[in-house]
Order: sequence, then structure tokens, then C-alpha cells
Amino acid sequence: MKIKSSLMISATAMAILATSCVGTKKYQALQADYSSLQGRMNAIGQENADCQSNLSSANVKIAGLQDQLRAERANAQNLQASAQSLQAALDKCLTSTSQGNVNISKLVDEINSSNKYIQQLVNSKNKSDSLNMVLTNNLTRSLSREEMKDVDVQVLKGVVYISLSDNMLYKSGSYEISDKANETLSKIAKIIMDYKDFEVLIEGNTDNVPISKPNIRNNWDLSALRASSVVQALQNTFGVDPKRLTAGGRGEYNPIASNDTPDGKAKNRRTQIIITPKLDQFMELIDKAPEPDSTVTPPATTN
Repeated sequence: MKIKSSLMISATAMAILATSCVGTKKYQALQADYSSLQGRMNAIGQENADCQSNLSSANVKIAGLQDQLRAERANAQNLQASAQSLQAALDKCLTSTSQGNVNISKLVDEINSSNKYIQQLVNSKNKSDSLNMVLTNNLTRSLSREEMKDVDVQVLKGVVYISLSDNMLYKSGSYEISDKANETLSKIAKIIMDYKDFEVLIEGNTDNVPISKPNIRNNWDLSALRASSVVQALQNTFGVDPKRLTAGGRGEYNPIASNDTPDGKAKNRRTQIIITPKLDQFMELIDKAPEPDSTVTPPATTN
């Protein structure tokens, strides 16, 4: 306001001087003062605009800092609550420590007893795995290269699987044992008889092509009849104890390959001889397990 008033006074003075016929030099000096004042007014106006902008920016920063301050205060409250909860849990643990220490020796006894049982199971499994490997090696060594094309021998989870193709065992669409199968079955029978502590399951499988025979209703019948034929051959021809043998049929419902191709169907038309340790051996192992100490009290637990 002061600057504007000065400018107005100067302008008025210049006008008076002009009407009063002041000298040219004096007029020019006044004109120069006016221009200088005008420049200062413009600079001050710019400074004022800059100050307004800086003030707005500062207000935004202040608002952001206030939000951060509120968040930090809330976080501090949460941390304080967590610290109180942890302290309470620690107090509870310290309170129960003495009771837990009383039962540690009893817990150690239980662990030692369990370890003995586990070691028995491990030793039994190792023995079973070793027997299975010997059985498998003996069987594969006894079979010729030509026979191995139709026989697949695998050990899965402690069980020996001998898979025989239907081309080798049976006549097409029939459950009668073919003549060429007898030599292979005789070798398998010898292995079975050498390992008398194993049970033998004969499992028949087919592809999904329906069977059309007057005396065979469906693939269930065909698979079961084929398994029964192998069981009877092992019993009657090769002298395997029938008490160790079980015959079962799974029809087309246990495929190992797709039935969309001839090769897949051929793989599914198979008879499996499954050799497993007798169940009573495992039951005997369980019976020999260490008896738990009924006087042992489980350690106290905290939630």
C-alpha cells in the first residue's frame, strides 16, 4: 500500500511538474524513479506469489507429518500391547517350568522305549528288503532273454511284482494256460517254493474290450478265470502249497496304460504274481514291541 501511494504521489508530482513546465532533466529523473518503483513493485509481487506457494507446500508437508505421527502413536500402542502379551506368556512358561522338569526323565524313558521299537521295525524292513532283492535277482537270473520280453519284475514298497503278458500265458481270448508258459511258470514256482515265508497273490487284468464268449460273461470273469488258471497250474503242476496262494480278478479297472492304443491294451492284458511277506510276521513283530510303562505320566503341556 505504501508503494502504491508513493507511485501515485510521484505520478501526481510529475503531472504537476509537467504542467508547470519543469525542466527536461528533472522530468527524466522523475520518470526514472517511477520506472524503478514499478520494477520493485513487480519483484515484490513475485516474492509474494512464491511465499504463497511455499506456504501451501509447507501445509501439505505438515499434514503428512501429522498423519505419520498418528500412525507411529498407534504402532507404539500395538507394540506395547504385544510386549504385555509376551510378558504374560513368559510368566506362564516360567510358572510351568518346574512341573515340566519333573516329567523330563519320564519322557526320556518313553523316547528310549519308542526308539527300541523303531529300531526293531527298521531291522525288520531291512531284512525284508534284502530278501526281496535276493528273490528278484534269483528270478531274473533264471529267466532267459526271450522270457524277459514277456515278464516284468519290480519291487515296490517291499512287495515283489511279477507281471506276465497274456500273449505268453494264454491263448487269445481264453483263460487256458498255453504250452509255452509252463517253462516260465516252473521257474517262478521254484522261486516261490524257495521262499516259504511269503504269500502269493495271483491277480488277473484285462483291457477294456468286451469279451464275447458263451461261458464268459465279461472281463471280470475273464480276469478271475485267468488268475485261477495260474493258481491251479502252480499248485497242480509245480507243487506250490495252495495255502499260500490267492486268486483274484480286477477286470479292466486297474489299467497301467491307455486303452486307446494297441500297445496300451497289450500292457493292460497282464497277470501279476504278487509276492509279499506273511501278515503274521508283522503281527509277531508288533507283539514283541516293548510294553509301554503304565506308570509314566505324560509331561504337562501349555497352550
